[in-house]
Amino acid sequence: MASYAKVGAINHLDGSNLPSRTAIVDITTDLLRLVFPGYFDEKVLHSSELKTETALLMDSVAGRLEDEVLKSIEAHPPDDASKANSRGTARELTHGFLGQLPAVREILTTDVDAAFTGDPAAKNKDEVIVSYPFIEAIAVQRLAHVLYEEGIEFIPRIMVEWAHSRTGMDLHPGARIGTHFFIDHGTGTVIGETTIIGNHVKMYHGVTLGARSTSGGQQLRGQKRHPTIEDHVTIYPGATILGGETVIGAHSTIGGNVFLMDSVEPQSLVIYDGLDMRVLNKQEKVKAS
Repeated sequence: MASYAKVGAINHLDGSNLPSRTAIVDITTDLLRLVFPGYFDEKVLHSSELKTETALLMDSVAGRLEDEVLKSIEAHPPDDASKANSRGTARELTHGFLGQLPAVREILTTDVDAAFTGDPAAKNKDEVIVSYPFIEAIAVQRLAHVLYEEGIEFIPRIMVEWAHSRTGMDLHPGARIGTHFFIDHGTGTVIGETTIIGNHVKMYHGVTLGARSTSGGQQLRGQKRHPTIEDHVTIYPGATILGGETVIGAHSTIGGNVFLMDSVEPQSLVIYDGLDMRVLNKQEKVKAS
């Protein structure tokens, strides 16, 4: 009790109830069942039962998620005072989110396609969906991103950190990720909050898309701190790309263990040969990086 009185900064007492991690994990699991029907159920889901089962699951998710969104609003009220502590606002945000599930499914279809076509070890798409940790990680990130864009606190981060603990991939809900995305193997991959990734981008394990420095702390909130990766870029294992102004041009390849804080033009090949890092353009001219 003396410690609670002396060190109060990490107490949460007499305030609003915070969203429940356990409840959000359960909701996220059910959201995966909704976007991949039949893949994460314990029994066979027949097409004749799909409408009824989906309605029941949607109703369950809607009620539970609305409660957690309301907690988030009460703990950190939005700037619009009329929306603070509002059950109606929580219901509106929840229904808006659930209405985006078809769009999330469409883009996840492209991710599954990219994983299957990009990995010769994949036998079929069923294997990709049920066994590749990347699919779980990107599905949760895309779901959380919708909530993040609505300005909902806590819940998106809890969702992706749960996926992080299960897959080893730290994909911030704020990152904007295009279609046909694939992270092969994936362990140790980090994608920061303000990262922008184009379409048809492939990455490997241990890649970091990070900020140059976080020493500015909260003063950097809202600023573009993480790189932009344009379309059809491949990034090999262990590469580190930092900075909000750093742009990797389309159709470029970033080799393994490369450390980049500068932009590269489209159709570049960036390699580390053990001594120096080199940037080769499509005419195979070499310049110092």
